[in-house]
Amino acid sequence: MGSDIALLQQVNAVAPIRICDNGGWTDTWFAGHGKVFNIAVYPYVEVQMRVLRRDGARERFTIYAENYGEKYSLADPRGAYDKHPLLEAALDYMHIPDEVALELAIHSEAPGGCSTGTSAAVSVALIGALDCLTPGRLTPHEVAAAAHRIETGLLKQECGIQDQLASAYGGICYIDMHQFPHASVSRIEVPAALSWELESRLLLVYTGQAHSSSDVHRKVIRELEDAGPGCPKLMPLRRAAECSRDALYAGDLKALGQAMIANTDAQGELNASLIGPAHREIIAIARRHGAVGWKVNGAGGNGGSVAILTSPDHSAKRATIREIESANPAYRNIPVRLADHGLRVWESRLG
Repeated sequence: MGSDIALLQQVNAVAPIRICDNGGWTDTWFAGHGKVFNIAVYPYVEVQMRVLRRDGARERFTIYAENYGEKYSLADPRGAYDKHPLLEAALDYMHIPDEVALELAIHSEAPGGCSTGTSAAVSVALIGALDCLTPGRLTPHEVAAAAHRIETGLLKQECGIQDQLASAYGGICYIDMHQFPHASVSRIEVPAALSWELESRLLLVYTGQAHSSSDVHRKVIRELEDAGPGCPKLMPLRRAAECSRDALYAGDLKALGQAMIANTDAQGELNASLIGPAHREIIAIARRHGAVGWKVNGAGGNGGSVAILTSPDHSAKRATIREIESANPAYRNIPVRLADHGLRVWESRLG
């Protein structure tokens, strides 16, 4: 991003993605109330922001979407979100002071469309960086709420609340949404040895196909909207979140795996197409190698990823990875680590 005599400050922000979102679909407006368990993990999303003194020769905003190899300038994002709507809407929402110009570089170590809340992590990290330009500081909950409003209000997208909260808070979270979109977030603290064991047994497998909303998702939403918050199909999803929380407090990873499986089965009950052929193949391989749990991440459907909780045998985990990646050249293991921190923002020293 080069040097510049007009450089005023350089701000860095990182935010984790999430996996194993048991209870997903219940954190939505049509569910009314819900419970979600999820695990924040690295790889993370990174935003680096250079703040420059604005003058007539400098574009107000320059955006480098590194994963796409795209760099472009923007004068005023208000009302027109063209190339990367999520980024441009965040710039609009955060009311950047008129006297500064920004150069923004955004990079994600996780592939887009991985069904791991990557877009929410981008929004959370970007809001965290932009928050440094205004008086006061947003709390993690406020950052998550702002990110959610950008997706639903400015961009008119269907979006639950759990992805933004997981990215802002980090850790292992239990989210109790008592009335959409209002929720309490409890970080589940476990002994170090259990945390290390969980981390050593988690796999994130990308199908190689980006997840995107589809007619299946719209059909499920219509059905759930018509049924209302008391829809029987939502009950096992809420219960899976509660069972996941209780399993970790009990130190029982086998029970956590059972909750993951129960949640994936419940996703399939919403619509069989939410568990795609690639998911089923990956799960079948993991089961053959003794895995105790699997969760199709996010809302499910074509593409995306699967979280797997392997057996305690590390050699079986490695064998699982080898067979999955041999089964289809598109399948890819994405190494993950538990993210003890959520959004992190700091300023680089200049000079």
